[in-house]
Amino acid sequence: MNMSVFNGKVAIVTGAGSGIGKGLAGELARRGANVVISDINAGRIEQVAQGIARDGGKVTSSVVDVSNYDAVKNMVNDAVDAHARIDYIFNNAGIAVAGPAKDFTIDDWRNVIDIDFYGVVHGVAVAYPIMVKQGFGHIINTASIAGLAPLPGIASYVAGKYGVVGLSNALRIEGAGHGVKVSVVCPGYIKTAIFTDSKIINIDVGKRAQMPDWGGLTPDECAKRILRGVERNKAFIILTGFAQYLSLLNRISPDLVIWIMRRGYGNALKKGMIQM
Repeated sequence: MNMSVFNGKVAIVTGAGSGIGKGLAGELARRGANVVISDINAGRIEQVAQGIARDGGKVTSSVVDVSNYDAVKNMVNDAVDAHARIDYIFNNAGIAVAGPAKDFTIDDWRNVIDIDFYGVVHGVAVAYPIMVKQGFGHIINTASIAGLAPLPGIASYVAGKYGVVGLSNALRIEGAGHGVKVSVVCPGYIKTAIFTDSKIINIDVGKRAQMPDWGGLTPDECAKRILRGVERNKAFIILTGFAQYLSLLNRISPDLVIWIMRRGYGNALKKGMIQM
């Protein structure tokens, strides 16, 4: 394990109360980083912080709603006041709403976009100028394979994640001249509770197709692979074989991917998994 890249560095992780964020927080702490973690769920983030501290890690935690710019600004500024620098920020917090787009309320759209897209924007808006002034830093934004290929049934999530990918790529180009690195993480199936915890509209959960267990990664394994990509300063960190395959296929023939997805969505409708 190469600790030198992260040892003694300051790393902010949002959405660290569960899933990928929790995995990242624990792995960064094990590699010697000073981790600054946040989540909207007070109970979850306190448990994660206690676990890291119990294992000898350096951690501070706070309850933050990333859709609130001032809350993100205060968290980042507190980290700078405490450590006089930011080396990494993992804009990771995210939610989803699953179901036919015709049944989404405007609040369903806004809630997902506010957290999945503007949560990243807020982290960037605060941390990027600080990193430019420092002359160093690395921003890592969590998108999804849904930010590289159109997946039906989660339209608001797709919209937010496509935005994160575009933002990350544009910022990587600008940041290079200032010594600031930018990567975007595009996971496939990670064994987290995001869709279990999410609002589900007009989908028969009992009939929903389940991903095979062998096709996914645990959050801890996901975190290790993300940090490997960060070490290599990769522009895209695409996780799971299926996600890599789908990303490549979408680059070669977007129309084919749309046809495949449309066919799959049609089959789900016929089987009653999705209610018309």
